Amino acid sequence: MKGKTRKVAIIGAGNVGSSCAYSMINQSICDEIMMVDRTYDKALAQALDLSHCMDFTHNRTKVYAGRYEDCGSMDVIILTAGANPAANQTRLDVLDAATVITREIVTAIMASGFQGIFIIAANPVDIVTYLVQSISGFPRSKVIGTGTSIDSARLKTLLSDVFSINPRSVQGYALGEHGESQFVAWSHVTIGGKPILHILDQHKERFQHVDLEDIARKTKDAGWEIFTRKGSTHFGIGNALAYIARAILNDEHKIIAVSAVLDGEYGQKDICVGVPAIIGGDGIQEVLELQLTPEEAAKLEQSCHVIRGGIHSLAIS
Repeated sequence: MKGKTRKVAIIGAGNVGSSCAYSMINQSICDEIMMVDRTYDKALAQALDLSHCMDFTHNRTKVYAGRYEDCGSMDVIILTAGANPAANQTRLDVLDAATVITREIVTAIMASGFQGIFIIAANPVDIVTYLVQSISGFPRSKVIGTGTSIDSARLKTLLSDVFSINPRSVQGYALGEHGESQFVAWSHVTIGGKPILHILDQHKERFQHVDLEDIARKTKDAGWEIFTRKGSTHFGIGNALAYIARAILNDEHKIIAVSAVLDGEYGQKDICVGVPAIIGGDGIQEVLELQLTPEEAAKLEQSCHVIRGGIHSLAIS
């Protein structure tokens, strides 16, 4: 994508979409951002507000409002528009509403002649990502959900507090559904390159207070901790979207836990689930198959069962 204008459209000018745009502007990730919303005036207002950041940033990013028919020239489309769960609902509870919204949006985008890469954050993200791939007819490499990228970041933040280190010194993943059935693959969590299970075993007295099950639970519930207090989560996921977009536009070949359509990996097929993948200029370059323990493999199987149930309820044609 070097040598040409890098264009990104953000569908949904709400909290997540605007937070994503703000993050991309401050990191100078692309040259143009087009805001699209079902209410054009909202997209326009967000674009105007964001454009007023330019005097304070390193590079100028052109931000403007547009419509679905303007998406044909975009390199990346970030889909944030969807349905928000009400109190006592899970992400899966908004599936019917999300399906209607997604079909309408993706159909309109494809009519514009769009041939770029989709990044999806709308919940339930694993199923919506699968739906986008089905409607668009794109190869699986060009449809990427945020998946457990944000959950993995939350895990690293929690562990950084426990061990008093920088989150970027922690490596590891939450896998499976971005939802209730997700789990932490503790066999692949390392701190400074050293497996966390070895650290805990070698320093039992020092870290006797560390409860891995509790950390996994807090990782899973972190979004709800925020949502129940202020009605949305948007800064973290907005930055996750920007991070994935940067990996694509800069062809970084970065490994990120995203929602990817599997085709035999982990013994799964025709399903979309959160797993680590190499992200570059062409989208998903490769899905990485971790050597999971039998217990972790069973948890991934259960998470796929939950997601597959939602997919089967869609009656995709």
